[in-house]
Amino acid sequence: MSRNAFHYELDQLMREVRRMGLMVEESIAKAVAALEDLNMDLAREVVDNDATINEMNMQIEQSCMHLMALQQPMASDLRQVMATLKIVTDLERIADHSVEIARVTLRIQENDLIKPLVDIPEMARIAQQMVADAVSAFVSRDKERALKMIAMDHEVDALYKKVICDLTDLMSKDPTKVMQGVQLLFAGRAVERIGDHATNLGEWLIYLATGQRAELNQ
Repeated sequence: MSRNAFHYELDQLMREVRRMGLMVEESIAKAVAALEDLNMDLAREVVDNDATINEMNMQIEQSCMHLMALQQPMASDLRQVMATLKIVTDLERIADHSVEIARVTLRIQENDLIKPLVDIPEMARIAQQMVADAVSAFVSRDKERALKMIAMDHEVDALYKKVICDLTDLMSKDPTKVMQGVQLLFAGRAVERIGDHATNLGEWLIYLATGQRAELNQ
């Protein structure tokens, strides 16, 4: 494979990463919308679509292995392929957390929510934006954008602490709300983990830019 062909394949790979990122963003949005509205059909769609994201993950991994086997890339090219392998793993795990949120909806069923959802959707909005920014930063190698995105995780963590406090207080006052309250805590935890994985995406971009693996998810 010539160098021109290699870089063409690498560009194609970045397009696939962007496409997977868009699918994962959509999964987050649909999962949280399903929870807000207790929409069982939308929740099942999120669960069913996870297989497509898993398949895309495997295809991108195979493309990465193909590039390494045929071209034996060095230096920054090798870092990009290696970082891509890590990026798609985190994207696939983010999609798994979206499925966890959808399954919370399916467990709650059509019962009324014990409280209006405000903080969990806001957490999800920030986390979804983090994923979008992280993928764009990775594809364009924009280190500054990645650093700004990583800083957003503090907002997600702060909201998650508020979710824990509010739901714990609600359950302590009314034991009939414990079962659903625990499920909503699971949903909040899943969104918090999405923020953590988005931070990982940014860290892999920094690795790509510098060759150093930085642990920024504190």
